[in-house]
Order: sequence, then structure tokens, then C-alpha cells
Amino acid sequence: MFQCFYPNQYLNSTYEIDFEKMYEKGFRGIIFDIDNTLVPHGLPADERAVALFKRLKKIGYKVIMISNNKEPRVKMFCDAVDAPYIYKAGKPNPNSYRTAMSKIGTNSKNTLFVGDQIFTDVWGANQAGIYSILVKPIHPKEEIQIVLKRYLEKIVLICYQRQQKKNGGNA
Repeated sequence: MFQCFYPNQYLNSTYEIDFEKMYEKGFRGIIFDIDNTLVPHGLPADERAVALFKRLKKIGYKVIMISNNKEPRVKMFCDAVDAPYIYKAGKPNPNSYRTAMSKIGTNSKNTLFVGDQIFTDVWGANQAGIYSILVKPIHPKEEIQIVLKRYLEKIVLICYQRQQKKNGGNA
């Protein structure tokens, strides 16, 4: 019933993803959400985020950020991690994901998406045919419209986790 919203993986944090293993599997591009995926909502890139992007580039990844936020917020973060971006992306519209892949020269088969929201991030990535990784939000402080969506996300996550247990996967 909710399968279109299910991520390929659900993890505690962006910072626990085994990016080296994913590279070995053939992934070459990563599209990231920013707020509550890489840093708390509205904050600039911190040392951990900067180190992650250095590591990803050293591995060989092409990276890009897509955000529904306005350019000043997105540019501030992306300048610090030296990454291209798309602001006011209109997620979950899959065209923003396709545009991002085009900008970094990847395709839906060799691109990962990492984000913290089901109804924008994951759904959009899934519609674009991209391998989606949902991570738990970094910080509980969020805008009211996101807080309200989180209640609906809990229902989807319960169904997702039940399916994962039934299939023998890890939720």
C-alpha cells in the first residue's frame, strides 16, 4: 500500500552509511538533502559534513545537493563543502533528481539519494528510479509543516519495518 514511499535502506544517520561499499557496488553519484540529513535544520556545514564530502570525493563520488529551501541557505552549505546544488527543487518532483544527475553526469542506476523525509526526499528519488536511503532526522527542531508530516511518516515506517522483518531485511 505504501511501497512507493519505502526507501531501499533506512539508517540512523548519513554518517553511518558505508559509502565505500556502495562505491564497490557501482554507485558513482550521490544526491543529498541538506537539512536534518547532513546538519540540523538551517545550520551551516560543520566539521563532520566537510570531512564527509572530502572523503566522498576521495573515494571518487560526484555529489550534489537538492533542497526545497531558498538559495541563500543552500549556497551557504554547499560553498562550505564545495558541492553543486539545486535550490527550490520542488521535491518530490522527479525532474529535480534527473536534473541533479545530469549536472553530475550520472544516471538512475549509479546514483544514490540520501534524505530524512519520506514524502519529499524518498518518494521523489523512488519516482526517479534512484536508490534511496532514508536517515533519521539529526535534530527534532523542525518547521511545523515537517512536524505534521512526521506523524504520517511514522505510519509508513511501521509498515516498512514490518515488511522488512517479513522479508528478512534490516529496517
